Amino acid sequence: MSDLVRIDSKKNAARLVLVLAVTVAVLVSWVGARRQLGNLLNENTGLADPDASEIAEIAESMAPGDPLGMWLRASLSRNVMSSEKKRAATEMFENTVRLAPDDFRWWIELGRAYEQIEEFERAETALRHSVSMAPTYNYPRWQLGNFLLRRNRPDEAFAELKLATVNNYTYREQVFSLAWDYFDKDPAKVEELAFGTADDNATLAMFYAVRGRAADALRVWSRLSDDEKRANVSIAKTMSQGLHDRRFFNQSLAFARDTGVDTNSAPETITNGGFESGIGPATETYFGWRVSRGEPKVEISTDSAVKNSGSRSLRIGFRGFTKSQFYNVYQTVAVRQSRSYRLRFRVRTENLKSAGPPQIEIVNGNDGKLIVASQPFAQGTNDWAEYVLPFTAPENCEGVYIRTARSFCGENCPLVGTLWYDDFVIEPLG
Repeated sequence: MSDLVRIDSKKNAARLVLVLAVTVAVLVSWVGARRQLGNLLNENTGLADPDASEIAEIAESMAPGDPLGMWLRASLSRNVMSSEKKRAATEMFENTVRLAPDDFRWWIELGRAYEQIEEFERAETALRHSVSMAPTYNYPRWQLGNFLLRRNRPDEAFAELKLATVNNYTYREQVFSLAWDYFDKDPAKVEELAFGTADDNATLAMFYAVRGRAADALRVWSRLSDDEKRANVSIAKTMSQGLHDRRFFNQSLAFARDTGVDTNSAPETITNGGFESGIGPATETYFGWRVSRGEPKVEISTDSAVKNSGSRSLRIGFRGFTKSQFYNVYQTVAVRQSRSYRLRFRVRTENLKSAGPPQIEIVNGNDGKLIVASQPFAQGTNDWAEYVLPFTAPENCEGVYIRTARSFCGENCPLVGTLWYDDFVIEPLG
């Protein structure tokens, strides 16, 4: 009998141990699950969330030791324009650092909090500590540099900001922009912040181009080797397009040549004046012939059967075209301000008839004003004739448009027949 009692006692003790073990496991699992849920809430709650404050409190109760939750509550308090709230937020940032002292991000947040309550020495100490913890990271130096700049210590500030640009295009452009504004658009000061690498020079060139400093953009771009230019060809294409759109034609042409877009183009020169190379899509050139082929009553193509010289000409056929304007064939030519030129070209016509026949116009590319126009082309059928147009580029002119137009004859004025172009040449005078 006593043996049976001992056996039952052992069984009861084993059951109790098992129950306790299961209970502890459930409690541990519950605590772990609560903490994981709290962490999840912290990670997925943004400062702009309308329920952020309530979520942060719930998350903290579930995961009281989560530094991210403490940061969230502190950041929400810091956004309230109250000195008491800001000091309370600073204490929470201090607690965040205590929870995760080896995370440089929290030291940055603590430094920013100290700055907000005007404890500048402590702010600088915290920010410098974040840099020492992550010396190869860009973000800590960016924050420290901006803090020093706000403290009116530009030499120290830009020394840190320069280091923030290493291998980082975003910070590089932002640092250049800060220096541009701080030093009143002084290129020398901006360039002191560059390390002279190909990436730096390419970024600087784009920086200047965006701000309309075309000469500076080209000057910096010229520092790159041919291989480096090829490696940054997409930047050069963007600059060429941007400078062309902003009417910096000579600099745009230089970039276009480097990118392979207009390798045969040159300043003060008609590109493909004899149409020997054919004409590609208008989107593939800035300084070659650009042709719009969207007009159903006009046919434009090169012609190998009719030409004045070489092997081709350009043929334009009109089939009852009635619009008052026709600018479907044109070329941009980079010129020098105030310099005189002579444009020569040849025209042939066949059954050309209209009260407003075609003609060539030379237009100031910088302001769109007409400089000179040729006589309207001879109507009927006529063999090749040479046209000569002397002109002087205005003082504000860095490029001209050589374009086909038509003399005005009002709306619904039909134009029929065919003309051919060949042998366009522009000659600088003096």
